[in-house]
Amino acid sequence: MTLAGFLGLQYDFRWSVLWESPFGYWLLQGVKNTIILSLLAWAIALVLGMVLGLLRTAPWRVPRAVATAYVEFFRNTPLLVQLFFWYFAIPQILPAGPIRDAVNSLNVDTPLLTLNYEFLAALAGLGVYTSARVGETIRAGIQSIPRQQTEAALSSGLSLVQVYRHVLIPVGLRIVIPPMATEFLSIFKNSSLAVTIGFAEITFQTQQVNSYTFKGLEAVTAATLIYLAISLTIAAFMSRMERQYAIPGLIARGATRE
Repeated sequence: MTLAGFLGLQYDFRWSVLWESPFGYWLLQGVKNTIILSLLAWAIALVLGMVLGLLRTAPWRVPRAVATAYVEFFRNTPLLVQLFFWYFAIPQILPAGPIRDAVNSLNVDTPLLTLNYEFLAALAGLGVYTSARVGETIRAGIQSIPRQQTEAALSSGLSLVQVYRHVLIPVGLRIVIPPMATEFLSIFKNSSLAVTIGFAEITFQTQQVNSYTFKGLEAVTAATLIYLAISLTIAAFMSRMERQYAIPGLIARGATRE
């Protein structure tokens, strides 16, 4: 008896569609595109977030205010709206001419993926949105360091820049490993929203398989298991990092401040 018959469903399961050509290839392409998008967006988020987190704890009023405004704006607006802005609004804002034409017609095949505006919009949207969250996390980590450590470093003759370089940044980054792991997982899962602007990640390719085979249950099940497997791998890797670089007594406090 088939699974459908056992459950009383009028559905003909055909799991072999997942590895038939070209449907299996489509899913693998979706996995590759999702991983590339997530890693590059995370690199952007990490660099921008580091700058934002440092500026938000700096004693300079204007840079701190600018960083705070950036974080509050991008952290408190929906990611989907931001993706639509990057995809639909930015090309219209660009002045008419070669630049706008180049953006609209961008379609370059590379060994890793097809470089098009859908990819760039998804990359910018995910990177900028997550950078605001990373910046807030780093700010919380730095501010969770006991003030006495900063005062001791300054009294020993270190400049403020040296205090950040040798004390606050190394300790703060180790404190925020757990919440940063959460943000890394989030950027991977949020990449599924790129389907709304036509980027061929896992969800997009799942819809493609369903459209051609009408086997949506099999395709969605495969996509779910793929997301789960990658998420568990990321969680295990970040958990190992946390155990390796943990600072006793500071990790929990740094995470809860976020």
